[in-house]
Amino acid sequence: MDEKDRILLQVLEENARIPLHEIAAMAQLSESEVEERIRELEKKKIIRKFTTVIDWERAGDGEVSAIIDLKVTPERDYGYDRIAERIARFRQVKSLRLMSGVYDLQLHVSAKNMHEIARFVSEQIAPIDHIRETATHIIMKTYKENGNLFYEREEGERLPLTF
Repeated sequence: MDEKDRILLQVLEENARIPLHEIAAMAQLSESEVEERIRELEKKKIIRKFTTVIDWERAGDGEVSAIIDLKVTPERDYGYDRIAERIARFRQVKSLRLMSGVYDLQLHVSAKNMHEIARFVSEQIAPIDHIRETATHIIMKTYKENGNLFYEREEGERLPLTF
């Protein structure tokens, strides 16, 4: 991967719908070179997926999201991998990460309401072998997601000055 690939990745991460000719101009490549590089980055699984960031609250969906922290006893010879692979299969799990710190795994989950999240944790996650502890944090409001701001400040509006 070279500097031109890095430029492509940065541009696509910011806006995957940007026209090919604009990407080509920014990266100083032809459109066919951009297409080929993107295909190669997809083949290498560097580009995993093209997606859309949606403000579900504004869309009126009403889904509830939560962050669930897990303390896990790693499995002999597998560490956290097999446990994580099992948890990742649940449709409620939007993301799953191995973390440093007090908790080992962190899940971002979504469901129709808080009751469904509670049931998911108590009936699906907590009973899994090697899960020692869970901590559930309900997401009350999203201000920024994947680099996109979810709030708009009116023109000229200033933050209050505090001392």
